[in-house]
Order: sequence, then structure tokens, then C-alpha cells
Amino acid sequence: MTSSHTSLSTSPGTDRTPSASLVLFLAAGAGAAVAALYYCQPLLGVLGADIGATGDIVGWVPTLTQLGYALGILFLAPLGDRFDRRNIIILKAALLAAALFLSAISPSIVPLLAASLGIGISATLAQDIVPTAAHLAPDAQRGRIVGTIMTGLLLGIVLSRVASGYLAAHFGWRSVFYASSVSIVLVGLGAWRMLPRVEPTIRHSYGALLRSLAELWRAHPKLRRAAVAQGLLSLGFSAFWSTLALMLYDAPFHLGSEAAGAFGLAGAAGALAAPVAGRMADRKGPESVTRLGAALVAASFATMFLMPALPPVGRLVLLGVAAVGFDLGVQATLIAHQTIIYALDAEARSRLNAVLFVGMFTGMSAGSALGSALQTHWGWGAVTALATLSALAALAVRLVPESRKN
Repeated sequence: MTSSHTSLSTSPGTDRTPSASLVLFLAAGAGAAVAALYYCQPLLGVLGADIGATGDIVGWVPTLTQLGYALGILFLAPLGDRFDRRNIIILKAALLAAALFLSAISPSIVPLLAASLGIGISATLAQDIVPTAAHLAPDAQRGRIVGTIMTGLLLGIVLSRVASGYLAAHFGWRSVFYASSVSIVLVGLGAWRMLPRVEPTIRHSYGALLRSLAELWRAHPKLRRAAVAQGLLSLGFSAFWSTLALMLYDAPFHLGSEAAGAFGLAGAAGALAAPVAGRMADRKGPESVTRLGAALVAASFATMFLMPALPPVGRLVLLGVAAVGFDLGVQATLIAHQTIIYALDAEARSRLNAVLFVGMFTGMSAGSALGSALQTHWGWGAVTALATLSALAALAVRLVPESRKN
């Protein structure tokens, strides 16, 4: 191990800019880690048929993955302020690779559900990477660098569906989890070689760390507002992506995993907007970005009410257009929310990030569960209504004057 791991000063507010290669690695690592949460979504139709599980039961695969992510953020992400984040990232990479391998070899739904929960918990290494980038970045470039890392993370989200659908169609659904496990092994090795050591910012006990999350929640109205609004946006976002494959698998489309995964290409446009959102937040302030983003999400979901009036091809086109719009809005709002919370306390960025993402993935887990139930019992129109209403609620949270939230 080289001395480069200890030579870089990583104190908050440093003027040293991370190298381009390190930023690129952090972006790629965040993308590979978070992609593990979403590989399952295009697979639900073919996966359920292969292992003999009903739509309701298969819907628990993304639900438990996202619930595990929320739990992992709540109980593990705060450790990034207490211990060297480099070591945490390496350990979580090993655990995530193992959970993905277990998914690949699962013979039935029960071990697959257990592995899904493990994937969610350990994939939180992505949320150790993001505050690491914010920690290393100079104040004047934090929005740009975090936006770059988030581009990698968000591309991991949307392109994971494309890769998953393609691999499943040509090599079987298990190949998706084998390939993902290998990619995470590479992330762990890269972290061991490239990441600097990150000095802890606090020395609290684990119990005190968890209590401090509640203290941060009480102390910062901006944090509460960001977590609630992002959670509401994520609820509709997850309801859409968790039910899309099942909807396309049924009449009138009868499409498989590759078609469902292809919709991830539409969402890639939103991920590519992340650096733009970061620069807008740096220049004009993030508040306006959150409102514009939430409004775009609500409008995009609302257009899906037009689907029953269109022929099948028209419905697919409308779904693609809506996916571009709401992905862009969700990701822009997330970047703006992160810019807001990272400015609250330089020594608590891992914990602030943890609170934000607990809110986000609690919304995602609820969206997966509610979306699957609504799709099964009332159809796609009910999923559309849920997504639209949750986005409007998020917009309302952002429009309420700050003084009323205090």
C-alpha cells in the first residue's frame, strides 16, 4: 500500500481539489454501487415466471432492496463521520458483492428476498462516496464536483435498467447479478488503490452518532424540508419503475425485460442534467431548482393520464417522454437538496446525507410496495394517480415559506 493514502489532507473546507482521475473513480464507483438497487426492476416479469412467484410476491424484491438501503443509511452511513470512509467503502463493497452473488444463485423467492435486503443495506457504500467527494472538494467547487459524482450515480440508476434488461434477455436473469457482483469487486479494489484516507470529523460513540441524527433533524428545518420533499418525489419515481416491467409484460404490450430496461435510456437524460443542476445551485441558489424540479416531475407524471386515449405505440412514446421529464426533475431536485444540506454543517455531512437519503429511500420503498399493490388491483391508472399526487405534495412542501416550516 502506497503512502498516497495518507498524504492528502482531507479536513473540511480544504482548498485542495481532488484529481480528475479520483473524481472519475468516485463517480463510477457510486454508479456501480447504486445500480445494484435497480437491476431487479426490469427482471420482475421474467424472474417471477422462472421461480414461480406471483406479481405481488415478486414486488417485494425491489421493496426490500430499497428498504434495506434506507436502513443501511440510517444505521451505517453516519459511521462515515466517525471512521475512515475509505475502510467503510472497501468493507461494504465486499458485502455487496457477496449479496449480489447470493441473488444470482438463489433457487427460490425466499433466499432472493433475503439477498435483496442485503443488497440494499450494503449498497449504501454509494452514500459514503458522495459525502467523501463533498468533503474533499473546495467550497467554491463543491456543487460542481458533487454534481459530477451524482452524474455517475444517476447514470448507474438509469443505465442499470438497460444493462439488466439486455443481459437477462440474452443470458438469463441470473447473469445480471453475476456481472454486478464482479463490478463491485472492481470497485473495492479501486477504493483500496486510489482513495485517500479520510480523517474522522467526530469521536462520538455509535449510540451518540445515532442520537445526533435526531438532533440534526430537530436543529435544521432545511434538512427536514429536503428529506420530506425528496421522499415524496421518490415515492412516485419508485412506483413507476417498480411496476413498469409488470405492466409491459401484460396485454396489450407483451414485452420482456429488454424492452422494460430500454426505458432507462430515457431516464439517462435526467442523469446527464445533474452537473447543470449543481452549477445552477452554485450560481442562483438551490431553492428555485427544487421548485422547478418538483413542478417538472408533477407535470411529467400527469401526462400519463393521457395513455388510455392512445394506441399501444403512442402509449410507449408517451411513457418515454414522461420518463425523461420526471427523471430530470427528480435528479435536479436531489442535487439542489444536497447542496442545501451540505452547507448546514461541514463536520456532519455523512449524517446530514444519511437523513436526506433515509427520507428518499423510505419514499422509494413505500412507492414500490404501493405501486405493486395498485398495479395488481386497480391498474396503471392508479399508479399514475399515486405518482402525480406525491409529486404535487413535494412541490407544496417546497412552496411553503421557510418561516412556516420553522
